[in-house]
Amino acid sequence: MKLYGYFRSSTSYRLRIALNLKGLDYQVLPIDLRTSEQKGEAFTRRNPFGSVPMLEADGRDRVQSMALLEWLDEAYPGTPLLPGNIEDRYTVRELTYAVATEIHAVNNLPVLRYLADPLGHSEEEVAVWYRHWLARTMEPLEQRLAQLGTGDFLYEKPGLFEVVLLPQIYNARKFNFDMTDKPFTTRIEAACLELPAFKNAYPDNQPDSPEYKPATGD
Repeated sequence: MKLYGYFRSSTSYRLRIALNLKGLDYQVLPIDLRTSEQKGEAFTRRNPFGSVPMLEADGRDRVQSMALLEWLDEAYPGTPLLPGNIEDRYTVRELTYAVATEIHAVNNLPVLRYLADPLGHSEEEVAVWYRHWLARTMEPLEQRLAQLGTGDFLYEKPGLFEVVLLPQIYNARKFNFDMTDKPFTTRIEAACLELPAFKNAYPDNQPDSPEYKPATGD
């Protein structure tokens, strides 16, 4: 498998976590969003959406992160991202899609760039926009987690919800969003970041990150 993505792209981050949780081998091939490489002819010839992630697997280029996560779970069911009980699966989807559609859809990079140019909003105005849409969903999400009485994870082990949540929290912290009043959400974050699947997917640990430090032998 070959994963085309960008170290700080939240949707690429989702795929890295999911692939790691499932124990799948994959090669990371960086696509530089800063230079709009994803919009170039070489890439859009394969992916007309001009977006990351793109997963080359089983002789096909697959795009759109949520569809990719569903495909991974069907193609590699041995370590499922969804629980077995239908009501638990519903709860996972309820919370996951709140993050994926209500936060990410209005706060992704093309939207933020459009706010700045051509609409002319300042960097601080864009940050205010970002935090507004974060709060609109993160606050009821925290309330739902409290209702459910969640512990380290939504259920007994991390799955689809944590895969989508952790990259959004990474972005929230980058925009100085206050998480101090969200103990259920931050407990899940802390527990996930202790696991190798999440550590290895973390943006700073990707080869295209300026913070990347390759492992060295003794």
